[in-house]
Amino acid sequence: MKRRDFVRNMAAGSAAAGLAGAAAAAATAAVAGQASAQVPSSGAAAAASAGGAGERAWMAGLLQKMAEPVLAAMSRGELQKTFPLELSPTWDGRDRRVAYLECFGRLIAGAAPWLALPDDDGAEGRVRKRLRQMALQSYVNSVDPASPDRLLWKGPGQALVDSAYYTNALMRAPQALWEPLDAATKARIVAEIKGLRRIEPPYINWLLFAAMNEAWLLSIGEEADPMRMNVAIRKINEWYVGDGWIKDGEAFHFDYYNAFVMQPMLVEILEVLVKYKGPFWNAKPADLLAQANKRIGRYCEHLERFISPQGTFPPIGRSLTYRSAAFQPLALLAWRKRLPASLPEGQVRAALGAVHRALFSDPTNFTRDGFLTIGFVGHHPELGDWYSNNGSMYITSASFLALGLPEQDSYWTSPAQDWTQKKAFAGQRFPKDYPVDY
Repeated sequence: MKRRDFVRNMAAGSAAAGLAGAAAAAATAAVAGQASAQVPSSGAAAAASAGGAGERAWMAGLLQKMAEPVLAAMSRGELQKTFPLELSPTWDGRDRRVAYLECFGRLIAGAAPWLALPDDDGAEGRVRKRLRQMALQSYVNSVDPASPDRLLWKGPGQALVDSAYYTNALMRAPQALWEPLDAATKARIVAEIKGLRRIEPPYINWLLFAAMNEAWLLSIGEEADPMRMNVAIRKINEWYVGDGWIKDGEAFHFDYYNAFVMQPMLVEILEVLVKYKGPFWNAKPADLLAQANKRIGRYCEHLERFISPQGTFPPIGRSLTYRSAAFQPLALLAWRKRLPASLPEGQVRAALGAVHRALFSDPTNFTRDGFLTIGFVGHHPELGDWYSNNGSMYITSASFLALGLPEQDSYWTSPAQDWTQKKAFAGQRFPKDYPVDY
């Protein structure tokens, strides 16, 4: 598809829907039905009481509220012009332009399954189609030397981190986000991703970012570096400490990096190796994937038990401002239809809905222009880490992966069930928890 076709299609879509810039809030209301465009607690409560259909509409509206300002601006080549940067008070002084790759790469990784759903004539379907066209043009602009929104591929090592979310989206939705791109854009993307091999990742979660890029290259038939995948997988398995938990490097950190990076990326990289018969050492990728699936399932059992009856969860560890991304593994397994038997779909859906309502009840999560702020529940820049900017916050979209399931799927139609803590503190029966040895 030619670049001019993207622009023409987007212009037509925007004119027809009358949705751009400040009108994004109205679009959210149109998608979410009873949910409010500003996502107040009253609208969230209405969505919860409406059942799975109401939850889905509210979640889709919230994801659109995050995505629309970013994709609308970047598709016009105006993200770097209009996205007001917010840096952590402890910012380490690196090139602040890394924020734009963080913003787009992290957002699109979480939104990709939703954007990949088939087109339909419903309100949500029309929004998805328009946002997908914007996303495609954003990919074009991200590597176009003539675009004001060409991303920062050279310079700081942070580019390796967020390139992995950028390619993870293409891996999650190849037919929607990769195949329609024109040949020149595809060649530029491949060149930029291969160029990041110049960055030697430290022996922490960064190994998985390098491996993710290579797995994506393998998935599209490009030459991939097996060492960058094999070393990452070996080290992650060496760092497994038991009962579903993985260390991030040599030291154990009690935080949510198992959710942000370790568990989901390991599983998705191994899936590619199994599907495309990628090069590997003497272990069988299928056996490693089966093991990883057991471990992420166990970790999800812990995550679900972290959720209080009110939808709150422990505010612990690094990168707390990534908000609901702490629940990416639950959303990933729900989307893949691989939740463990101990976690029924209606229970997980209700629990994740409660989490999102608890987090996004505060309107200061967003600026007046609709961009995410640094914070947890609301705007609290002091919670940012030395590497945090408001672009970093868009990893929260990773908790929306279940929107990749159509509205008729059992995840959305199953009756809601109380989650573990809600049962426990209401005096209901709930299953005991025991460690496992995988």
